[in-house]
Amino acid sequence: MSENINALDEVNKGATLGCDAINFIIDKVEDNNFRDLLNKQYDLYDNIKKEVEKIYNKYNDEKEPHDTNIVNKMMTWYGINLKTITDHSNSKIAEILAQGTNMGIIEGRKILNNKNINEEVHKIVEDFVNSQEKLIEDLKDYL
Repeated sequence: MSENINALDEVNKGATLGCDAINFIIDKVEDNNFRDLLNKQYDLYDNIKKEVEKIYNKYNDEKEPHDTNIVNKMMTWYGINLKTITDHSNSKIAEILAQGTNMGIIEGRKILNNKNINEEVHKIVEDFVNSQEKLIEDLKDYL
C-alpha cells in the first residue's frame, strides 16, 4: 500500500513542479506556437494532479497528496530566472524545461519498474511519463 502512496505523491510533486515551471517561464516565451505547447502541457499536468487527487484517499487517510514545498518552488523560480536573465530564447527555455522534464521521466520510470503498485496507480504514472516523453519530443523543435 505504501508504494501506491509514494507513487501518487511523487507524480503529484512532479506535475506540480511542471505547472510551477511553466507558470514561471511562460511570460518569457514570445513564440505563440511554443506558448501554446506549454499551455497544453500545463493542462496535462493539471489533469494528472486531479486524477491523483481523485484516488488518493483510497490509499491514504490524508485528504490530499503531498505537494512541493515553498523552498522547492522558490528554487525553481530562482533557477529559471537566473538561467534566463541574459538569454530567454526559445532554445534556452526549451533546454531548461527539457532538463526538468527528464528528471521527471527518470523518477516516473523508476516507479513504473516497481511491480508493487496497483493498476490504477500504474496508469496515472504511465500517463505522467508518457506526457513528459511527448513534451521532450516537442521541445526538440525549439532547441
